[in-house]
Amino acid sequence: MSEQDTPTYAGPKRVFSGIQPTGNLHLGNYLGALKKFTTLQNDGWDCVFCVVDLHAITMPFDQSQLANQTRQIAAAMMASGVDPEKSVLFAQSSVRVHTELTWIFDSVARMGWLEKMIQFKEKSGKDAERSSVGLFNYPVLQAADILAYKATHVPVGEDQRQHLELSRDIADRFNREYGAPDFFPLPEALTEGPGARIMSLKDGTKKMSKSDPAENSRINLIDDADTISRKIKKSKTDTLGDMPTDIDGLEGRPEVANLVGIYGALANMTDEQVLAEYGGKGFGTFKPALADLAVDHLAPITSRMRELMDNPDEIDAALRSGAERADAIAEPVMEEVRRIIGFWRP
Repeated sequence: MSEQDTPTYAGPKRVFSGIQPTGNLHLGNYLGALKKFTTLQNDGWDCVFCVVDLHAITMPFDQSQLANQTRQIAAAMMASGVDPEKSVLFAQSSVRVHTELTWIFDSVARMGWLEKMIQFKEKSGKDAERSSVGLFNYPVLQAADILAYKATHVPVGEDQRQHLELSRDIADRFNREYGAPDFFPLPEALTEGPGARIMSLKDGTKKMSKSDPAENSRINLIDDADTISRKIKKSKTDTLGDMPTDIDGLEGRPEVANLVGIYGALANMTDEQVLAEYGGKGFGTFKPALADLAVDHLAPITSRMRELMDNPDEIDAALRSGAERADAIAEPVMEEVRRIIGFWRP
């Protein structure tokens, strides 16, 4: 579709993003998402942040822990600087528009679009027929999450860019099919910036993951200072010598590049600036410095997160208020969708 054919959306600029309540959040989640949420909020964006518990049930999960894991994700967001007074923070399942709009979009999206989704193939593995319909339909629910709030921008990693493109396709097809050319915006990806892709401390070619069985592969937000320091000092490097003196020296050294990237993201420095300070020095100098930096940065977040988890009423109050505010945005959008489609209205 050419820019000339694309209608101009005249509504407010709004950011939407969500995190699944599965496993402990780690440094990669913080630098790739939570820190950015706070920056966007403090830069004056209209922000809607969601704990996507409906997405969480598309794969096997522990139903006895789901509510508490939802609180934990909300606590991590709040501890990282998301202010429930400035941003809308809520649990996805508490706003029914998400599921209703998903059904509408199911009737707009095409099977061929979903069959191309790489993430479904990765998560379902070789036995796709035994996967839930929900896992297959995951990207349509994601589109509903974004478009229920007419979000114009979504901070995404590389693994979610294909899903965002699907959201744009669904929005465009709805607008055209139902004669509402400027109703839904075509959401845009926000640029990732430094620190958006943090890799495993044990394998610099793999993304840091909550599901990695190796506990030392990641720094969890609930780790204490000693644990953070120990994990960084034990992190994998290589046998190719000391810290490189320039960017070219990071080529072929993924574990070293990862540690440099982590330092830069925590210190708000470029890789070049980090190497200007530590290039040519041994890892016995660099790793302790990185450990001290990580502890100083994360300790207040960990402390606040633990404090919130010890006081779940504060989290619940924030999520309850956020759900009311989210519904106040999404329900008028959904009512207009019903009208556009032509459903009978009472």
